[in-house]
Amino acid sequence: MTYKVFVDGQEGTTGLQINEYLGKRADITLLKIDADKRKDLAERKRLINESDVTFLCLPDDAAKESVSLVDNPNTCVIDASTAHRINPDWTFGLPELAPDQRAKIRASKRIANPGCHASAFILALKPLIAAGLLPVDTQIAAHSITGYSGGGKKMIADYEAASASPTELKAPRPYALGLAHKHLPEMCAYTGLTVEPIFQPIVGPFYKGLTVTAFLQPQQFTRPATPAEVQKIIADYYAGEAFINVQPVDLESTTEGGFYNVEANNNSNRVDIAVFGNAQRMLVMARLDNLGKGASGAAVQAMNVHLGVEESLGLV
Repeated sequence: MTYKVFVDGQEGTTGLQINEYLGKRADITLLKIDADKRKDLAERKRLINESDVTFLCLPDDAAKESVSLVDNPNTCVIDASTAHRINPDWTFGLPELAPDQRAKIRASKRIANPGCHASAFILALKPLIAAGLLPVDTQIAAHSITGYSGGGKKMIADYEAASASPTELKAPRPYALGLAHKHLPEMCAYTGLTVEPIFQPIVGPFYKGLTVTAFLQPQQFTRPATPAEVQKIIADYYAGEAFINVQPVDLESTTEGGFYNVEANNNSNRVDIAVFGNAQRMLVMARLDNLGKGASGAAVQAMNVHLGVEESLGLV
């Protein structure tokens, strides 16, 4: 069977990569909009309603506008913006979230694609909260280091223009220092946390790759647990998941001479989760490609689940 797919916002970073993924597939017919009609509501509406699946790779307000154009009840919308991520009428597009999440995605015509930082944070901590090891009212401190592609076209252009400079944009740059990052609501909604984390992201001088690090103290746990026991809880939760690799508690095998490579999962839909530390303090780290599992790869994975085709089709 062949499915018709439209990418509304096909010239953005996420849209371009979705097109790249799907352009190689025999089961997908990509509906393209003429460049001079990208802001033509009538043409966008026609293509959206002609499609089996429409991806929205747009700013929040534009994504809401596109949703308002849908009148075909059979069209599934997968929104990569933040506009609908905690909307109860939408399904969160993270198949590994819970045992029943795939069934929800399969049945839904409105799927909200997770944010990149949020995906890593949720995947790292959800198992510990679901197991009751971390109380839901725990305030987690976490940071994320990510490639500059997560900032969109302008940030990419700024970094690429500065590539010949010996000083400009060479150092990692902490941001969102008001501690009100836009991913916080979904971090709470889909881990079950009732207290927003202290979350501080950092953009690095590399194109893509992302690692979220959550800092844990055993005093926060509801029962004693070693790093190995924390790792086992996470590994058991994701047993059988094709895209999630829970690494052993072993510095030699999980690091490169003691260093954790943020870019190790680039060009893939894979997630590595690692636990480090000792009886006094621990780290849980989740690593992914911010443009892959953190954006376009996740969107394609959710589409595959919704359509009932092989979940890994077109992904690595």
